[in-house]
Amino acid sequence: MLTALFESLLWGPPMPATTPLIQKTLDLRQVLYTKEEIRNYVPQRFEFEMLDGILSLDLEHGAAAAFKQLTAHEFWVRGHVPGRPLFPGVLMIESAAQLCCFLFCKKQMDHRFFAFGGVDEVRFRGTVHPGDLFVIMAKARRIRSALGIFDTQAYVHDRLVYEGIITGMALPEAEKP
Repeated sequence: MLTALFESLLWGPPMPATTPLIQKTLDLRQVLYTKEEIRNYVPQRFEFEMLDGILSLDLEHGAAAAFKQLTAHEFWVRGHVPGRPLFPGVLMIESAAQLCCFLFCKKQMDHRFFAFGGVDEVRFRGTVHPGDLFVIMAKARRIRSALGIFDTQAYVHDRLVYEGIITGMALPEAEKP
């Protein structure tokens, strides 16, 4: 009895089953926007390009899905964790944030830099490894002229591995020196 009470205080009630943010079947052969096209909306480059393609975009409902094919050549593989490489949780969040940036810019027809403003209610529900196809989903809770709040999820092999709420804000144009 005491053990059950302690575990309920420590872990809380069991999390409810999560429904995928996008209910339609995603065709991984049907890429709507390539990495080159994503670069028109998402400024990260080189090792920090976390989206290989956009699979679904529904501007009316503020939803999108993208993917990242993780390889043994990713910059984090060697050091996180040697002998058992795991895709870092912070990069799962970064991947979702980049999808939110893409979705915000497309929905608002706005090319300002959409900066990371915060993250809430993040849960990592599984491990992700080199060789995995990491599929990310985002759905807008609220989008205003310079603010966006999104529910985000990621899946590997139809298994939920990440979920969280991401807030971002469009920054004014940078002043030129």
